[in-house]
Amino acid sequence: MTVPVDAPSEPWTGRDDGPGEDTLRWHHAVAHTERADWDAAFVGFRSDEGVRRNQGRQGAAGGPAALRTALASMALPAPLRALDAGDIAVADGDLEAGQRRLGAAVTALLDQRRPVVVLGGGHEVAYGSYLGLADSRALRDGARLGVLNLDAHFDLRDDDRPSSGTPFLQMARAEERQGRRLNYAVLGVSQPSNTQRLFHTADKLGVRHLPDTECGPLHLGGVDLFVDAFLTSCEVVHLSIDLDVLPAAAAPGVSAPAAYGVPMEIVEHVCARVAASGKLAVVDVAELNPDLDIDNRTARAGARLVHRILTTPRVGSPGSDA
Repeated sequence: MTVPVDAPSEPWTGRDDGPGEDTLRWHHAVAHTERADWDAAFVGFRSDEGVRRNQGRQGAAGGPAALRTALASMALPAPLRALDAGDIAVADGDLEAGQRRLGAAVTALLDQRRPVVVLGGGHEVAYGSYLGLADSRALRDGARLGVLNLDAHFDLRDDDRPSSGTPFLQMARAEERQGRRLNYAVLGVSQPSNTQRLFHTADKLGVRHLPDTECGPLHLGGVDLFVDAFLTSCEVVHLSIDLDVLPAAAAPGVSAPAAYGVPMEIVEHVCARVAASGKLAVVDVAELNPDLDIDNRTARAGARLVHRILTTPRVGSPGSDA
């Protein structure tokens, strides 16, 4: 298998407590060269060109490295094998070409029938992930796609050029060209962060959404109903996590910190529920800006979510309840 990337991966390093399966951490589990026997794969997307175009604070191109560092020393509950394929880098301002390159890398990994984690990068990463899914064997064979975005924003802006605010409208238009309607849901939408035009666009596209004010611990039943209805509607899931869905105290290192946000325990619960479904194909983590982070809080939060997703038993797998 050849994965087309701009920069090869480097060895992961971290705390080492000695030999044995009971001392495993992520840096023990990740190979930086191609291997045939892996359970999940990583690919980075070093880009903040979309954030720049969306008039946000730049620095998200450093997100992949910060997420790898935060994840590397997290302890594994059981042996796991992962592949780090390397990075796509948007260094010349040509975001569109970078998204196409990311799509090609994601397709190559997805066709091995294992989940792919894309480490962003601004939220423009989501459209590159979608391109990879759209060309994957599963979708070519007719599987029903569902896109779940954990985000304070719809990211349905109708701008002249693609940006971190446009990826899901780009997806909707791409699906329309194929004679399909995008199955898109957003959990954590902040009303003050989205104009009425964006709400109207969402309504026009049939986007289901749950506001941040209905995503607290006291609303867990409603959150589960929302997520389960989404999961029932599709066979293949693209989960997109914009770290600005979290409160600013948990995720200060993003382009637009949330004044309200969805608590970490709810976001992690949703991620685990999606992972347990067995339908997750791609998850991308977006908007981590290490230059704005405090005590690596945002990097640790993003890494914790990736850890939870990849260590949650899937339906029908050993250790699951199914």
